[in-house]
Amino acid sequence: MQAGRTVPLVAALVGFIAVWEAGGPLLASRSHPVFQPKSFYDAPGAEPIAPLPASLPLDQRKVTLGKRLFRDSRLSHDNSISCASCHDLAKGGADGLKHSVGIRGQVGERNAPTVFNTVFNFRQFWDGRAASLEEQIDGPVHDSREMASNWPEIVAKLKADVDYPVRFDDIYGRLGSEQIKNAIAEYERSLITPSSRFDRYLRGSRDAISAQELKGYELFKSYGCAACHQGVNVGGNLYERLGVMVMFFKDASASAATNLGREAVTGRAEDRHVFKVPSLRNVALTAPYFHDGSVATLEQAVLIMGRYQLAAEIPLQDVQLIVKFLNALTGEFTEAVP
Repeated sequence: MQAGRTVPLVAALVGFIAVWEAGGPLLASRSHPVFQPKSFYDAPGAEPIAPLPASLPLDQRKVTLGKRLFRDSRLSHDNSISCASCHDLAKGGADGLKHSVGIRGQVGERNAPTVFNTVFNFRQFWDGRAASLEEQIDGPVHDSREMASNWPEIVAKLKADVDYPVRFDDIYGRLGSEQIKNAIAEYERSLITPSSRFDRYLRGSRDAISAQELKGYELFKSYGCAACHQGVNVGGNLYERLGVMVMFFKDASASAATNLGREAVTGRAEDRHVFKVPSLRNVALTAPYFHDGSVATLEQAVLIMGRYQLAAEIPLQDVQLIVKFLNALTGEFTEAVP
């Protein structure tokens, strides 16, 4: 650890432990058998970040069906919005907007997170209200500002299709809401982006990243960023309060519904402003940032995180090096199905 950075790192760990003691899970859920998470505390001297696996054992028939459903706008009430509308694979698995747009041009309150590597998140949504990818799908389907639909309506639409009933019967034996959700979730589990340059570095290719990117990674660790952004998904496996060291929300904005975080789920005052820590994989592709899409650039995000989470005013030169490291987290995606 570099001199002068002990306090921010300890501060980050204090906040990290505080959320755990308040009831927030430390490690990812093991609800899906293909995900075997490990904390970077498990092995002394180990790197805080682990490389992504090259692939996962999935049912390719379900993946193919789920891909079609993911792009099917009939999941929305007016047949105008699909899952892919807000989670565009060509835009890093997000939509590039501050707040996503649903049916009839309605604008939501939160920034759409990437759909890439969501299989490695321990919970879904910024406030962690969904325990699985299947459960997450209920959110946008029923939200009046997103798809504004319901499962009886969707099932009726798909049963009227020439092809869907045959394919569902062949794979599941029936076409219903649980089968639709499972197929979409199986497709989403296929959306992983292994072989980033940093993954290759972790696997032993020491020339996969530049000297500046390596310096940025060392700064990322020494400032304390890795206390929350760690593991196989560089985040996504714990909750943390936004504003651990310095109050982030001020005045009326502190109680705004979009800023309540976990409190909106648990009803507990101690969960106010606590959010799921986002994954930083492919983060260079998914601006704007934060739960409300209020931060336009990675440089701004790093400065803000340093100030409010670590009580550190990170010099611009260090910010730029950390951003170079974050760019090395951009992975590769290859469609597993036609």
